[in-house]
Amino acid sequence: MNTNNKIKVPRKKGKSLFNRFVAWLHLWPSIVAGIILVVVSLSGTIIVYCDEIMDWTAGEAKYVDVPQNLQRVSSEVLKANFSKSNPGYDISEFVFFKDPKRSIRIRAFNPKGPKLAMVYADPYTGKILKKDESLQFFFVMAHFHASFLAGKTGGWIVALATIVFVISTITGLILWWPKKWNKTTRQASFTIKWKARFKRFNYDLHNVYGFYSLIVCFILGTTGLIIFFEPLMETTVKLTNGTTEHMMDTLPKMDSTKIAKDIVPFAYHILDKSEEKEVSIWNFERKKLGAYIFTSGKVGLKSIEHASMNVYDSYTGKEINIDKKYLQHEKTENIVWQLHMGQWWGQLGKLSTFLAGIIATSLPITGFLIWWGRRKKKSPQKKKEIKNNHKHRAEAHHEQIT
Repeated sequence: MNTNNKIKVPRKKGKSLFNRFVAWLHLWPSIVAGIILVVVSLSGTIIVYCDEIMDWTAGEAKYVDVPQNLQRVSSEVLKANFSKSNPGYDISEFVFFKDPKRSIRIRAFNPKGPKLAMVYADPYTGKILKKDESLQFFFVMAHFHASFLAGKTGGWIVALATIVFVISTITGLILWWPKKWNKTTRQASFTIKWKARFKRFNYDLHNVYGFYSLIVCFILGTTGLIIFFEPLMETTVKLTNGTTEHMMDTLPKMDSTKIAKDIVPFAYHILDKSEEKEVSIWNFERKKLGAYIFTSGKVGLKSIEHASMNVYDSYTGKEINIDKKYLQHEKTENIVWQLHMGQWWGQLGKLSTFLAGIIATSLPITGFLIWWGRRKKKSPQKKKEIKNNHKHRAEAHHEQIT
């Protein structure tokens, strides 16, 4: 009997410690946060086309008959007619359009609700044409997306789940990346076997669509975190050569002893000299500043595409030159919101964001089904491996003693 020469049982080479850690980091945090991620992704996807839907629900109220003299009413007339038609509501924003046939769009807010609505007014007569309350649905959905309507606590829950989501995009790419690139791995990595069995089909949905949507999903997740965490937003502003100070802090304050000029001529003057078709001004700023801040571009609910700013002294009418570092602050914040809302490349950006949102909603579901399918067959497979291992060791031991 030879007791000195021990026979080593060959072991199957497994995954590296790094790969096992990546797999764990991709799986378990996503399992825990899965339901939250589904709800957040779905609610965010619903919001993507809110601007287009509200344009559609406005209907004929978007357009008016144009008189020959093109004489427009003042903002004071607009506000008086608005208050008469919408008691309890206040004006948040005016949006003016270059097209002479377009009505003025007023974003209205009821602080007791809170409720939001879009109100459309004739710029030539001041008549209120329509109050569209479809905005309220998107208002609720946006707050549900951001915090489950649960204040700071809900916001933190969404933020933590979003961190998991961002990590899963990075770990997902690592797990997706083939060890070797060849025809077989390329086909498996980039195409879906539509006629395969459900388990393989579900795996392809998770693996392939997850890859195609990865960049947009990563952008949506990181911009969401930048919006939630103020230090991240400040850091982003600094990295783009902006100042963390707000432009409004440098502007003249409201002076109750002076009479402010009407905003309407300013708005249409900007539109006449600009290539943009819309210009916005927030009404609450008029109540505390001695300046008018106009932002022209494609005006959406939370961001403005191709945004540019013009600032005027509300008492003298003179344009105020703003330091570039303050303009960069506003520009950076707007770009972050554009990226998060899908308003970054016209309708192509919207479509990309919408499709990525649908995929992001499905990923926790398809990922869970992959894990559940493996979990169900893991127990008998493990028993078989243990049985074979015992058999192999017994044979090796028999060879040692003979």
